[in-house]
Amino acid sequence: MRRARLNAGDAELIRRALEVRRNAHAPYSRFAVGAAVRCADGTIFTGCNVENASYGATVCAERNAIAAAVAAGKRDFLALAIATVNAPPAAPCGLCRQVISEFSPDLRLLLCNPRGDIMRTSLGRLLPLQFSRRDL
Repeated sequence: MRRARLNAGDAELIRRALEVRRNAHAPYSRFAVGAAVRCADGTIFTGCNVENASYGATVCAERNAIAAAVAAGKRDFLALAIATVNAPPAAPCGLCRQVISEFSPDLRLLLCNPRGDIMRTSLGRLLPLQFSRRDL
């Protein structure tokens, strides 16, 4: 995997996702994930996955980052960095893709790992034919 050239903003977003990944509570899967979302005003919110013995109560890093932003009144997102140890870096799960699409149907995604591998994609590529409010 080639390492992507990054602008300063994307490098910061990835750094924050890798940093918050260390706070993950993943005693069951041992799969720590960190996420950092950049809002239209430049603010960055982070989240890590928080597992629970009742697996259905587990919350992913991406949803925690978005929930933190929404709790602060932000709903316009520019990019989301997701950090895992996977090589190549892992994409968001289906549930996270759906939650992201509620706010940014074609959000720019930066998938990364601690080794410096970076994949760039968009939510539109990962979740075509999205279910949205227009389907209700």
